[in-house]
Order: sequence, then C-alpha cells, then structure tokens
Amino acid sequence: MKISSFFRTIQVKLVIIYLLLILVAMQLIGVYFISTVKHSLITSFTSNLKEQADILSKFAAPSLSPNVEAEGDSAESTTEDLNLIVRNLFSISGTEVQVLDSNGKIVATSLQVHQSNIGKKNKSLAVSRALQNISDNEEEIIDEDNIRKKMIAQPVVHNDKVVGAVYVVASMTELYETVNRVNQIFISGTLIALGLTGVLGIVLSHTITSPIQGLTRQAEAVAEGRFDLQAPVLGDDEIGRLSMAFNEMTIRLKEALSVNEEENEKLFSILSNMSDGVLASDEHDNIIVWNRRALELLQIKKCEGINLWELLALTEENQTELMSGRRQTVIMRSSATGDAEDDKEDSLLRITFTPIHRRDAGIVGTIAVIQDVTEQEKLEQSRRQFVANVSHELRTPLTTIKSYAEALQDGALDERELSQRFVGVISNETERMIRLVTDLLHLSRLDSNTGPLRKQRINLHEMLDEVADRFSFQLRQKSIRAVVTVERGLKTAWMDRDQIDQVLDNLMSNAIKYTLDGGSIVMAAKRSANKSDLEISVKDTGIGIPHKDLNRIFERFYRVDKARSRNMGGTGLGLSIAREIVKAHGGSISLQSELNEGTTVTFTLPLVHEGGEQA
Repeated sequence: MKISSFFRTIQVKLVIIYLLLILVAMQLIGVYFISTVKHSLITSFTSNLKEQADILSKFAAPSLSPNVEAEGDSAESTTEDLNLIVRNLFSISGTEVQVLDSNGKIVATSLQVHQSNIGKKNKSLAVSRALQNISDNEEEIIDEDNIRKKMIAQPVVHNDKVVGAVYVVASMTELYETVNRVNQIFISGTLIALGLTGVLGIVLSHTITSPIQGLTRQAEAVAEGRFDLQAPVLGDDEIGRLSMAFNEMTIRLKEALSVNEEENEKLFSILSNMSDGVLASDEHDNIIVWNRRALELLQIKKCEGINLWELLALTEENQTELMSGRRQTVIMRSSATGDAEDDKEDSLLRITFTPIHRRDAGIVGTIAVIQDVTEQEKLEQSRRQFVANVSHELRTPLTTIKSYAEALQDGALDERELSQRFVGVISNETERMIRLVTDLLHLSRLDSNTGPLRKQRINLHEMLDEVADRFSFQLRQKSIRAVVTVERGLKTAWMDRDQIDQVLDNLMSNAIKYTLDGGSIVMAAKRSANKSDLEISVKDTGIGIPHKDLNRIFERFYRVDKARSRNMGGTGLGLSIAREIVKAHGGSISLQSELNEGTTVTFTLPLVHEGGEQA
C-alpha cells in the first residue's frame, strides 16, 4: 500500500512525466539519427563498391574483347593481369571480386582460395542481368555463415557491346558494427540524459510539491479544527497566490466557525432554559433536535431518530391538517408514570406545530413547541368554578331575601309574629352575604398584597388562651374540652397578631362545628424539628374528612358536605384565607385527618424575625 501510494504522489508523477518526455524525444531523435546514419553508411558503401566496379570494368573491357581472347599467349597474360588488378584494387576486407566473360565464366577472382573457380560459370541472377546490359543489379544477401553482404553486378562494355561482367560481393559486418556502436553511444547518452532528467525532475518537482504539501498539512489541520497553522507563501506564482488565498480562507473560516459556535451555544442555552419543550424533525419526520424540557413533558428518556407523529400519537387526519396549515395546535394528555403514579395527575399539553419551508424545496421539516397547560387549565377551571360558587353563594341568600320580601309585601307584614320571623331571616341572610363579601375582599387583599403585615413580638400562651376564651360559650354548649399547650422555653414569636388570630379563629370554628358533643380540642405550639420554625396546631376529635377530599380542602368554596356546611353558616373561604395569611408570613399549612377519628391542622411560622432577631 505504501509503495502504491508513493507512486500516486505528484512529485513521482512529475518525474515520470519528465522521464517519459525525454525518453520519447530521445527515441524519436535516435530512430531518425540512426536511420539516417545507417542509410548514409550503406549509400557510401554501395557507392564505393560501384565506383570500384566501374573502374574494374573499364580496366577489364579491353582484356575481355573477342579479339584478345583469340590469341592464346595473349589470353593467359591478360588473365594474369586481371587477377593482379583485382587483388590490388579491392582491399576491402572480406570482399570478393570476380571478372566474368560474356558467357558468365569466371576469368579472375580477388580471393586466393577461390582461384580454383576460374573457368567455372557464375549462375547468379545478377550476373545474368548484367550480361544483358542491365546496370542496376545490387542486393543484400546473408551467406551460409550468417554474414550480411552487399552484392553488385555490373556489365563490362567495349565498343557498345557487353563483353563480360564484374561481380562484387562485399561483407557489411564492419558497417553494421559501426551502426551498433552508434546505437550503443546513443543508448548510453539516453540513459545519462534520463538520469540527469530524473535528478533535475526531483529537484524541480519539489519546488512545486513542497507548497502543495504545506497546503495539505494546513487543510488537514483545518479539518481537525486547528486554525493556527499558515501555509507557506514561497513566491508570487499561481501556487503562492493559492497559498495566500488558502490562508485568507482559513482566517475567514475560523471567524465563521466561531460565530457559528457562538450561535449554537446561544441556541443550546435558549433551548435548555426554555420552559416549553421543543422538538424539530427533518424532511422524513425523524426528530433531530430537542431540549430537556420536551423529554420531561413527554416523560421519555430519549427521542433521537423517532418519528415525530408516532411519538405524539397523532392520527393521519391530524397530520394532514397540520401540514396543510388548516390547524396549528393539538391538545394531548400525558399520563403520569413512576412509583407514585397514584398521587400524580395527568398533564395537559398543548403542542403548536410550525412547518419549516425552504425555497425551491417545499417543507423540509417541522418544529413542535410543547407547553404544559395543566396549571393554566386548572386556574381557568378554578376561575370558572369560583365565579359559579360566588354566584351560587350570593344567589341563595338573595333568593331567600327576595322571597321573604315578597311575602311581606303580599300581606305578611300585617301579622306581627310572622313578619318579625321573616325580617329575622332577611337579617341573617344579609349578614351571611356581608360575611361572604368581607371574606372575598380579604382574599383579594391577600392575593394583591395590598395589606402589609404588622408584625410584632407576641406572647404565644396568652394568644392561644384568648382564642379559647373567645369560643368558651360554643365550647360549653357542646360540652367540648379545650386544651392549650406551649412547649417549655417557647414564649414569644414575631407575627401579625390580627391576621394569626383570624387563622386560629377559622380553625377553632371549624373544629367546634365538626366535633361532636363531649369531644376535645387541643391547641399546641412548639418548635419544629429543625428548631427554626414555630408549629401551631389545632387538633379535634371530630367527624374527620374523607381521604379523597384532602387534596382540595384548601380550595376556595370547596366543602366536603356542602349542604351541612352552608347550614352551619360557613362561606367555604375560611381555610383558603388561613392558607393565604400563613403564606404571607413565609410559612406553610397542612391538614391531616382520618374519617370519624378527628382532624389536625398545622401551620408553621418562622421563629426568626426579618431583622435577624430570635423570637
């Protein structure tokens, strides 16, 4: 793998390109040069042979004429002269020269070993063509010893008559050895040129690849998130300008990523601290973005990759309405889960859907904002119930007053005893409405904090004794025993005496109402377990409260037994007022009760005054 990757580098490719260019150029030059040299050498060699053959034919023409051959002594001397001329004239190594008569018989030869062939006929085609006065007779042949030779046959003409022929066979070994030496020289030169080209190619290519390697290192560093490196700028050429542009791009990319990270952190912070849940899905409706609040509201641990519509359990009809824009919100109920499921109520969630549009792409996702409207719905329901309860509480005495007033108008006024009873009923109902309006005004002041607390140091034992004294008549009527206990060492506390008196009066009044004759009521004051709060409790042995009503007992106008409570003169606001007063003091109130066993109402107040003084 390393070797293959090495050959894929630009430096190696450039060197290979240089070498291939030089190799191709040298080959082209070599083929042309060697071909030209070879052709020149062969032409020169052939011309030399022809010139010598022409000279020999001129010397041999008189000797081969018919007049000379007729005389015997003269013919022998002529043959000797031709042999001498042939051996002296042709000094080329390995060259055989034959002089032939008009019948193709060998008259003279240059080789001593072939002297026995004199008088024999040369049957070569070239000789036959030369005897026919055809001058262009040459060819290359390879003999039995695998030696390349050049063969030339030229006619010998005397007085415009062919009297014989000159046959020349010359070895071309030296010529081809010369060509081979030229080839070797050229190959050596080519190898040297390739070596020098390779070295220069490596050096020159390094000047190109070195800046590219620097750019590569910087690109890898940028990919890893490191923007501190700078690509080297080695010149003002194309690569130098590329390096400068890359450095500028790195700086801008760093700035863009910094801005993007800052925006992402802002978005993450916003999503994390939103009181509403947020879900975002892609074009395939798979959830890709969410916040912690969404998981809490939907009571799930994770939602990545889950289909948005399946998670929210929406029908296809709802999906179609939401995606088409005909509907934007859905109300769904989230069931409570966990160990204390029985103590929890189902949550009411309002989900608002907003499609994500992208230009030229249509809808590419959906954003769902989840809001917990449980408390809002409870408040709205409480408001409606409060208005209904107030209307009902006022309507009952008003109806009674109207009916008795009409009865008086119809003649009951003339009967003294009956009219006095009717007037007494009207007076009682009026007082009841006054108490109701007074309690409502008191609650309104507590809700709006328009009535500031006037705290002072109060003696606890004295305050509880006075409460018991105020209700002594009612206690004696029902033979109820009242007991007041204060923890040893606990003498005073900071509070608004009038407000706390109202709380104790409400609690004491309820305890007397719902305690049977002969029962008992205990008012106690003590320190809390952490010694920082004062606990005041009113415990009775009355009829108690059913378990199902305990969670709503402090709601306004809530009555366990509506008819009985109204007959006893209650407005249904006493415990609500007590809770608001205790909360205004920075404390809390709670109620414990068992049916037919009794009820204990306990409220706590801070023992330490706002200025830091211990009570």
